[in-house]
Amino acid sequence: MNNQAQPIELLSARRIADRLKNLAQEINQHYQGQEILLVSILDGAIIFTADLLRLLKVPTQLDCLRISSYGDSTSPESPPRITGSLKSDLQGRHVLLVDDILDTGKTMERACVEISSLNPQSLRTCVFLDKQENRTNGFEADWIGFSIPNEFVVGYGLDYAGRFRELPYLAKLQTYENT
Repeated sequence: MNNQAQPIELLSARRIADRLKNLAQEINQHYQGQEILLVSILDGAIIFTADLLRLLKVPTQLDCLRISSYGDSTSPESPPRITGSLKSDLQGRHVLLVDDILDTGKTMERACVEISSLNPQSLRTCVFLDKQENRTNGFEADWIGFSIPNEFVVGYGLDYAGRFRELPYLAKLQTYENT
């Protein structure tokens, strides 16, 4: 039996780019006159982070935090594991934590606990996608790109078992089985 997954577009590259411009404007306005440290959660948020970073007008430094939540599954592992640490000193800094998807809320909650323990002056969050239906805690992001239904999505940096990150749009997977 051969399983093939075909991506079906949900959000076009144009729609994503338009929303990112608006998000960047909101973030620029919030942090006007301040420098921020943007912390990206790898791997899924890398494309979203890079595109957002290019649109920010406030002084910005970048660091990355690696957290494992999904592995090769389509549902989040429990609990998320931090597998790579930050290089920057966060003490007294304005931190913007960026992730690809806010699903159960466990990954962002874990990352916020980790970052808060390093005494930043402020900590805000921005996510590309929000799946409110799956939230198992009360976590809410400060900035949200898109709210989506409870579907497994790929593209624009998000993957399934390491595949489909390169798609310039967001898609859901349709699986076909061939015998």
